[in-house]
Amino acid sequence: MLDNSELLALIKERVCYTDLVYQRVNTKLKVDLSRAEIETLVQAILGDQQAMLKKRGKNYYVTSLARHTRLTINSFNFRLITADRI
Repeated sequence: MLDNSELLALIKERVCYTDLVYQRVNTKLKVDLSRAEIETLVQAILGDQQAMLKKRGKNYYVTSLARHTRLTINSFNFRLITADRI
């Protein structure tokens, strides 16, 4: 079983995106970021040593208090589902 930091590193390495998720992230976070900027933001959150990771059902929830953002990632295929302000 992986610890949280190892699991975050694995997610960071394997996270993937759909065309729809870029639009969803911009809508939910009320921003207008490019695809590259969204991917950079996600990588920064996943690389944050203070990020909190929880698994609920089939999803991982990665929370960055510093960025006031929570990522929802599918635990089976590591696909980003959405991002929310917290």
